[in-house]
Amino acid sequence: MVRIQYATGMQRQGFVWGVFLSLLLCVLGFTIEFVSGGRGVILPSWPGNLYLLMLMLSVIIPTALLFRTNRFVQWLGGIPLGLCLIVALAVLSMFGGVLPQEQGAVAGWMERLGFNRMFSSWPFSLVMLAFLGNIGLSLVWKCVPFRFGNLQFILFHAGFWISMACGLLGSADLQRVIIPLYEGRFSSHGYLSSSKEMVEMPFRIYLEDFIMEEYPPQLALYDPETMQLELDETNTVHQVAEGLEMSWPEGVRLKVLHYLPYAMMRPSGEPVAADRKAGVPYVFVEGEVAGRGFSSWLSTGSPYEDPLFAGLGEKLLVLVPGTAKKYSSRVVIEEAGGNGVRETVVDVNAPVSVGGWKIYQMGYDENAGRWSKQSLLEGVRDPWLPIVYAGFFMMLGGNFLFFWNGMKKTKVL
Repeated sequence: MVRIQYATGMQRQGFVWGVFLSLLLCVLGFTIEFVSGGRGVILPSWPGNLYLLMLMLSVIIPTALLFRTNRFVQWLGGIPLGLCLIVALAVLSMFGGVLPQEQGAVAGWMERLGFNRMFSSWPFSLVMLAFLGNIGLSLVWKCVPFRFGNLQFILFHAGFWISMACGLLGSADLQRVIIPLYEGRFSSHGYLSSSKEMVEMPFRIYLEDFIMEEYPPQLALYDPETMQLELDETNTVHQVAEGLEMSWPEGVRLKVLHYLPYAMMRPSGEPVAADRKAGVPYVFVEGEVAGRGFSSWLSTGSPYEDPLFAGLGEKLLVLVPGTAKKYSSRVVIEEAGGNGVRETVVDVNAPVSVGGWKIYQMGYDENAGRWSKQSLLEGVRDPWLPIVYAGFFMMLGGNFLFFWNGMKKTKVL
C-alpha cells in the first residue's frame, strides 16, 4: 500500500514538473521569437541537418544506456513528461491550424511572436525537440535488451521518431520551383517559390502543347453601366445545352435552339463545326424582350475571333466562357547529359518523376485560356521523403501487431 502511494505521488510530481517544463519551453521560445523579431528557426540544409540528426542520436542513445537508473533521466523519458509535451504540441498546432500561416496575415505582436509561422517557430521547435528526446529515451530502453514482446512498441515509436525528426530536419532541403514553359521552346530554368531566385534544373523540358478542357459556357445579361453580369430569375448558373430556357425580370425570355461546342464563322455569317484547337462555342437563341421577338447567334470569342452578343435594350446578352475543367501539358523531358529523352503529359494530379524531382502542372496564361502558349509547372524535390515514408510504414507495422495481439488475446484468431 505504501509502495502504491509512493508510485502515485511520484507520477503526480512527474506531471507537475512536466507541465512546468512544457510552459518553460513555450515561454523561452516566444521570448526568443520576440527578441529576434519573429524570424523563426532557420534549420541547416544538407549536410548540416544530417550532422544535427547524428548529434541528437549521439546524445540520446548514450544518455539512455549510461544513466538508465538515474531518476531525472527516467523522468525525461517517462510517460508524464511525454503527455505534457503532447498537450503543448497540440495547443501550438491548434494556433498553427487556426491562424493564417503567412506574412502580414495576423496582428503585428502575434507576427513578432511567430504565430504566423508556428511550425517553424522557436516554441514549437523547442517542445518538439524535447518530445523527440522523450520518445528517443523510452525507445532505447525498449530496444536494449531486446524482447520480442516490445516489437510493437519499437516499430510504432521508432517510425514516429523517424518521421518527425527527418520530416522536420529534411524540410530545409525541400525545394519548390516554378518552371515557366513556352510552346515550341526548351527550358532548363526555374524560380524558387520562396525567394524568386533562378535555379538551374538537372533537365530540360520542351513544351509541345498546352491542353485544356472547359465546362460548357453560360448565358448571362451584361449591364454596361454597372459592368456586372446578371443571372436569370432562378439566380443560378446554367450551362448551355440545346433546349435550355431562361428568363430575367426585365421581361427577357429565351430558348437555346442550337449549340456548337467548337465552331468557326463562315463568310456567309453562319458558324460551322471546327476542330477543338481553332473552334469556339456558338449558340443560337430565340426569344423575346418586352414582348418583341429576337433571334441571334452568340459566341465566346477567342484571340482569333471577336465574340458575338445580342443587344437587348440597355443590356447585352452574352455567352460567358466556361471555367477550366482540366488542363495539362504535353512535354518532352531531356535529362542532363542526354541520359534520357521521353515524351509525356504533365497533369495537375498526375506528376512526372525525373531526376529526383516531381513535376506538377501548376498554371497557365489565364488571359489566353485554352489558347495559352505558356504553361507553368512546379518542380518539387524532397530527398528526405523516402525516409519519412519508411517511418510511416513502420508505424503501420506497429499498429498491425497491436491489433494482431489484441485479437489473439480476445481469441478472435
